[in-house]
Amino acid sequence: MVQAAMTQFLNSVLSQRGPAAVPYSEDTKWLIRQQLVALSNAFPSLEAKTASYTHNDGRSVNLLQAEGTIPMSFQGVTYNIPVVIWLMESYPRHPPCVYVNPTRDMIIKRPHPHVNPSGLVSVPYLHNWTYPGSNLVDLVLNLSLHFGRDPPLYSQRRPNPNPNPNPNPNPNPNPNPNPPPPPSPSPSPYPLPPRSYPYPSASRLHSSSSTEDPSDVFKRNAINKLVDMVHGDLAAFRKSREAEMEGLFSLQGVLKQREDTLNQGLKEMQEEMEALEQQLQIVLMNTDVLEGWLRDNQGKKMGALDSPEDAFHCVDLLSNQMLHSTAADLAIEDTLYALDKALQHGALPFDQYLRSVRALSRDQFFHRATAAKVRASQLQAQVSNMAARSQHYAT
Repeated sequence: MVQAAMTQFLNSVLSQRGPAAVPYSEDTKWLIRQQLVALSNAFPSLEAKTASYTHNDGRSVNLLQAEGTIPMSFQGVTYNIPVVIWLMESYPRHPPCVYVNPTRDMIIKRPHPHVNPSGLVSVPYLHNWTYPGSNLVDLVLNLSLHFGRDPPLYSQRRPNPNPNPNPNPNPNPNPNPNPPPPPSPSPSPYPLPPRSYPYPSASRLHSSSSTEDPSDVFKRNAINKLVDMVHGDLAAFRKSREAEMEGLFSLQGVLKQREDTLNQGLKEMQEEMEALEQQLQIVLMNTDVLEGWLRDNQGKKMGALDSPEDAFHCVDLLSNQMLHSTAADLAIEDTLYALDKALQHGALPFDQYLRSVRALSRDQFFHRATAAKVRASQLQAQVSNMAARSQHYAT
């Protein structure tokens, strides 16, 4: 039930649009949802929510965070460290920001190797964060391990609500000639109220070192050393697997580009094939027309025709215009050839040759332009006739 509510909440937040939308990349929102759900299942004390984060430059942005406590084990006792894990704008390609969140009766240990005075946490797992292998569950496990070795929070000393009026704290009438030293002003333990965050006290940390068995200390140090070695091996193994995964992602991108190129080439080939089929239909139609004319006129004599050209008649205005434009173009081409020969043999002055070529070329250009327009009109008419004929056969 809790997991379903968490999934519904994340789906609503990550799909929201507008000014209140979270600023994460669309291609990583599925991974953010998956990691937060896994974190909630592994550590129910950490709750995912949204809150306003203010950057150092004053910008405020609505971000996801996991707020709650991280359990840690210190000297056989389990404590809970309150933290806030901010998922920044570039998450999960870059690590989150983790802050220790002490309550009013807690203080941060100074100095601490992994927590600065403002509560910002810095551990190797965050420095070695890699996408997409690093995740929130492993981060919390790593934080629990480091906090258990060196707790970042201590309890503060509370004033005694019932001070002893007797100035002599020792009830023994014969005081010890060698009394213990007075309590240190450093933080010290005190009873915790119900449902509070339990955490170790400074005096317990200081006093435990003098009462522990050396064999236990050696065993604990050996176990910590083995844990560090295993963690290092796991980190190296994860890096190698992530490098392989990055290589596969790059190869996938190259294959995708090749697929797009092949699809584009196939599309162009299909379009060219359709154009060729259309031209083939026009050629076949013209062939049928010529074969029909040959069948009708086979064996007939020229009769009283003065020239062979009289045997051909243009059936429409476009054909007649095409015939005249083509004949004029070819005639000008022959004339230009004759002018070139005359110039080479010295039978024509050069300036006269230039004037003639300029005038003939201008006329030839207009004839060729006219022929091109007529050809386009004839092609459109043939396509329309073919479409009408196909529709007629279909009905």
